[in-house]
Amino acid sequence: MGLNGMPRALITGVTGQDGAYLSKLLLDKGYEVFGLLRRSSSSDVLDERLRWLGILGRVRMMDGNLIDLSSLIRILNEVRPDEVYNLGAQSFVKTSWNQPLLTGQVTALGANNLLEAVRLVAPGARFYQASSSEMYGLIQEPVQSEKTPFYPRSPYAVAKLYAHWMTVNYRESFGLHASSGILFNHESPLRGIEFVTRKVTDGAARIKLGLAKELQMGNLDAKRDWGHARDYVEAMWLMLQQEKPDDYVVATGRTVTVRDMVRIAFEHVGLNYEEFVKVDEAFLRPAEVDVLLGDPSKAKEKLGWAPTTTLEEMIREMVEADLFRHRARMR
Repeated sequence: MGLNGMPRALITGVTGQDGAYLSKLLLDKGYEVFGLLRRSSSSDVLDERLRWLGILGRVRMMDGNLIDLSSLIRILNEVRPDEVYNLGAQSFVKTSWNQPLLTGQVTALGANNLLEAVRLVAPGARFYQASSSEMYGLIQEPVQSEKTPFYPRSPYAVAKLYAHWMTVNYRESFGLHASSGILFNHESPLRGIEFVTRKVTDGAARIKLGLAKELQMGNLDAKRDWGHARDYVEAMWLMLQQEKPDDYVVATGRTVTVRDMVRIAFEHVGLNYEEFVKVDEAFLRPAEVDVLLGDPSKAKEKLGWAPTTTLEEMIREMVEADLFRHRARMR
């Protein structure tokens, strides 16, 4: 707790989609929110998501890096957080094949650095690790739960699996209140442009406004369980409010193909996707994850959590946001 009695949270990955929505949720609940900010050459871009949610200036940024343990120890000493959310990662699957060692350093060892810093400096803090449905990869069961065996299919997924099991180990070995959320795909208007849903909604908006003629895509037949990031960050918070730490699948329990998601986006702007979308093999993954479908029943039962936004509502919200952005630039 701070001197004013407000609970304190430290968020890594604070400038990303989930970090921004989580910051807003915690600020609305009366927390003091601190963010780990990695030195970057484009600091003006970093503010964009927090500005979109109207909370820029309300998150206190701390200069540090997940791969620098000394910076994490310094920040934890300074902030003395009640809750630590590790959302920071090299989080783009396709990039993880181009930069597998960096992905391992940041996504895997970075999480371990933070766990170690918490153990040494703030062992009473509650810890959240952002695990990923990509860990299931080549799925071993048609519907994936907390008990489904993992079979990661990318350097990103392997790194997330290391971080996931280290979180379990720190919980069991050192008694840390450390939980992992195995989050299935979750999107929003704040999703990075390189991710498939945002690529699609941005593409539909640009074609509608005459800024582009076609959209090049990879595998249209991949199936995903897509939810809204705004819903999913609430599950993260709920995990750290439980008496006992644990791991939870966070998902909608509904699977949709990329093709159907594309159709929804283009229909919203009155276009037939088949006239504009072209498949380009350059966008295919070296090893594809064909289907992901989560079973969120444990989160529902233990946390009382359920998603509130449908895929259709989310895609329409994203298309509208991209239309708004492009119209603003055109002015």
